[in-house]
Amino acid sequence: MTGIPESRPRTNENSWFGSEFELATERLGHGGVCVGRHDGRVVFVRHALPGERLRVRVSEDRGKGFVRAEITEIVEASEHRIDAACPAGAPGGGAGCCDLSHTTGAHARELKAGVLGELLSRMGGVRWDGEMLSLDAAAGDQPETGWRVRERLIVDSAGVAGMHAHQSHSVIRRLDCAQPIPGLLDGIDLLEDLQPGADLVVTAGDDGVRHIASIAGLTPAGDVRRARRTRTPSGGRRKVQRDRAQRSAARDESILEGGPTVRRTVAGRSWDLPITGFWQAHRHAAAGYSTAVRTLLRDAGLPRSVVVWDLYGGAGVLAGAVIDENDQARGTARVHIVEADAAAVAAAQETFADDHRVQVHRGNVATSLATLPTPDVVILDPPRAGAGRAVVEQVVAAAPSYVVAVGCDPATFARDLGDYMRGGYEVVTLLGFDAFPLTHHLEAIALLRPSSAPATGP
Repeated sequence: MTGIPESRPRTNENSWFGSEFELATERLGHGGVCVGRHDGRVVFVRHALPGERLRVRVSEDRGKGFVRAEITEIVEASEHRIDAACPAGAPGGGAGCCDLSHTTGAHARELKAGVLGELLSRMGGVRWDGEMLSLDAAAGDQPETGWRVRERLIVDSAGVAGMHAHQSHSVIRRLDCAQPIPGLLDGIDLLEDLQPGADLVVTAGDDGVRHIASIAGLTPAGDVRRARRTRTPSGGRRKVQRDRAQRSAARDESILEGGPTVRRTVAGRSWDLPITGFWQAHRHAAAGYSTAVRTLLRDAGLPRSVVVWDLYGGAGVLAGAVIDENDQARGTARVHIVEADAAAVAAAQETFADDHRVQVHRGNVATSLATLPTPDVVILDPPRAGAGRAVVEQVVAAAPSYVVAVGCDPATFARDLGDYMRGGYEVVTLLGFDAFPLTHHLEAIALLRPSSAPATGP
């Protein structure tokens, strides 16, 4: 998830692999690791917090300017350190799920805000010192648990479902992650006749019904190639792209529990999506982002008649937010959803079948924009890789009055904002959301406008 390659020792004579030393941690870095320095080299440590003194052992040295290390002893703990809320992701648990469950919820949000702010400044040229918002109105100082409504597990070679190990596709036989909503994974360990190498998608609909689907592995014995995947200096990116294409290829699915579709509801509007179809993992995320976008559009003071592009629009949750806000203003909206996923397109077409204001276009965003009418507003919610320069340049060329950019990776989000700013746009409002509690992951939403625009908005 973080894009950090699996640890591998180096055996050259100058390697630090296996060496131990005391380290003072400085800050949380992108990817959930704490950063320290020792003898002129950067040291990345998982399960650490800023301001601690640790005894660490080097677990990876690839001969570059950094090494990775594991904690062997906490010499001086941070005042924010607590017992890990997630047994599976804690040191010794082995799973790659929760890398920030060893601190309070409030401190975790503070750390994430620092990471986002640093990346925005360094990569996007954007100054931001805001706070990370929680999607749970009841969130306090304690770590937020029981928020995930979708979970993806993997079946090992003996037919037992478990979780991925940290930075690996090997299987850890445990299901005691603190993220899933209560009851989501109950009885999964009792399922029989599971296909080795298969993925299990477990999700709960807004109607309370649990659904489980099995997705066949890429090879009869499980995807061994995927388990062995590493990044190499030469051709590594191409290999990752090939592996992603293999995983996204058609694979046999079977329903183990529930029905073929999951009911999702936001602001009184419902969608029926396949079990394996994308939906926000946090139970409050879809509604939270919908409300945030409505608020941004309201504050922007849009004309009553508005044309909106909803790019990477999925099933159309944000399109629904546009329609609802426009209804409140007694205006007229035309929303064009562009989405590549066939299941999401079908769900959007069904939900908006009787609403002539919404048109759904299936296709690649980068190649679809030339066919759309000139927009007043463009909303983009791309995958973790971000929109990218080619799409940003097309959006800028369309000259919308406002852009609403959504990002689930702070680095690519910051990169995209930098491209917008070079294209003549400025950030008006920026919101950070702790959309993945107990982890380093976050979501961000920015409202942008042409830098020469009069200051009539927020």
